[in-house]
Amino acid sequence: MSRVALAATPRALLDLYCLEPGQAQRPHTHAEQDKIYVVLEGTARVSLDGVEETAGPGEVVLARAGIAHGVVNDGPGRLLLLVVVAPPPPHA
Repeated sequence: MSRVALAATPRALLDLYCLEPGQAQRPHTHAEQDKIYVVLEGTARVSLDGVEETAGPGEVVLARAGIAHGVVNDGPGRLLLLVVVAPPPPHA
């Protein structure tokens, strides 16, 4: 999985995630941050607190603060996601 930092302010972080077929971001939590996944290309299988949903191009998935979330590309092509994290995590 590749992550490209696109922009950051004290209130929000904007990244581009690229996952090749079979790649995943393991489930994790952010106690203080909401994360928004916007699917640009491909199909994302997103886990939110153990419940999975699928999203395609133009669709949005919101992982609220404190909810375990992760994403998998189990499709045949590349998955591109625009990702917003607000507020940015301390390490950003």
